[in-house]
Amino acid sequence: MEYVHLGRSGLRVSRLCLGTMNFGPVTEPAEAFRIMDRAHEHGINFFDTANVYGWGENKGRTETIIGEWFAQGGGRRERTVLATKVYGDMGEWPNEGRLSALNIRRACDASLRRLRTDYIDLYQMHHIDRETPWDEIWEAFEVLRLQGKILYAGSSNFAGWHIAQAQEAARRRNFLGLISEQSLYNLAARTVELEVLPAARAYGLGVIPWSPLHGGLLGGVLRRTDQERSKGGRATEELERRRSAVEAYEAFCDELGEHPAAVALAWLLHQPGVTAPIIGPRTVDQFDMALRATELRLDEKALARLDEIWPGPGGEAPEAYAW
Repeated sequence: MEYVHLGRSGLRVSRLCLGTMNFGPVTEPAEAFRIMDRAHEHGINFFDTANVYGWGENKGRTETIIGEWFAQGGGRRERTVLATKVYGDMGEWPNEGRLSALNIRRACDASLRRLRTDYIDLYQMHHIDRETPWDEIWEAFEVLRLQGKILYAGSSNFAGWHIAQAQEAARRRNFLGLISEQSLYNLAARTVELEVLPAARAYGLGVIPWSPLHGGLLGGVLRRTDQERSKGGRATEELERRRSAVEAYEAFCDELGEHPAAVALAWLLHQPGVTAPIIGPRTVDQFDMALRATELRLDEKALARLDEIWPGPGGEAPEAYAW
């Protein structure tokens, strides 16, 4: 497994990040434990979760499963770069969500309890909070860092100007600020190439793409049975609208002799500024398939063909839409 620095930080992470959103709602704890053990066996040290995962009445369940796995010992926690998130509502009362100093403090302590650890390596804002001033947010993060409860800060679903706003506010406070941005990014969803990726590169943030297979659309959706496709979310919704592109894509993957999921992940690993796509296997077999992406090298001809099938926005802003 190859390791790279996460943004401008000294933190080294694997080039694939294990996403855990399925743990609990889809994947039972025993299988989740096997997946996490398998990740360590193959050198994946970067795990991503969020306080709201588990969803509905089971919010927090995913963190609890990870905590139970850590409690088994054997260096599991020590070998893991642990990322979780704050923002989503964890209850119905005021101040049980978003990025007030009060919620950041409470949410962090609750995550630590569920995860059975005394620190979080990367504490990420799950969304922009337009109603809370940056000085309040950064002061809350500074306190957590001084207390040793978090080591680094990251963002998720930020626009390019939100990254700039956050980093300039941190700079005024002589605070490190963000080291990563987690964005929706894949062959079929390339809007972040306009401003988010350039902003991340300019400020030294590592990019962590979520939904690298676009909800399964890029994972060999045409090869599945109608019953299997009916279980998919984004893939099922978009297949008919984008069927011609999907057909061309899967045919090209056949020419390469590679599984579509591996090609989609490998394409992301070839993009400047991308640190580690988040893989979200439901089973050990799906995990093993994703590993192929770290070995797959796409030449310029292959990358150009993928651009033809899945064209991006035309490059960076403003040249993508202006002179």
